[in-house]
Amino acid sequence: MVTASHVVVLAAAPHVWATLGAFIGGLVVVCALVWAVGMGIGVMRREPERPEASEQPHLPVTGAVEEISEMREPDEVHCGEDGKRILPHEMHGAGTRRSQDQHRHRWAPGGSGSFGSGGPGAH
Repeated sequence: MVTASHVVVLAAAPHVWATLGAFIGGLVVVCALVWAVGMGIGVMRREPERPEASEQPHLPVTGAVEEISEMREPDEVHCGEDGKRILPHEMHGAGTRRSQDQHRHRWAPGGSGSFGSGGPGAH
């Protein structure tokens, strides 16, 4: 009888170790999550206070700024007066300028406007 009881205990041992290992692993994960939440709360306490409603940005008295849509064209860079290259501080602020023709260009009739659509394309 004594030998049979030792066999049962030894047979159950791998399952006990697996269960104990899973429990310890879960305990480590829970401890890591609790530590991470505590650290996050500490970081939030060190952040500056959120602005009040009166400190939020407001629309100007004139109202919202309207969107401007215009056709632009590249602003060509020409050589300097003496034929030398232009230095960066001598260039314009933007690389484009307002186009004289403000008519919006459309696709040609019969052209699909996309690659591989199977249409004949613009001729």
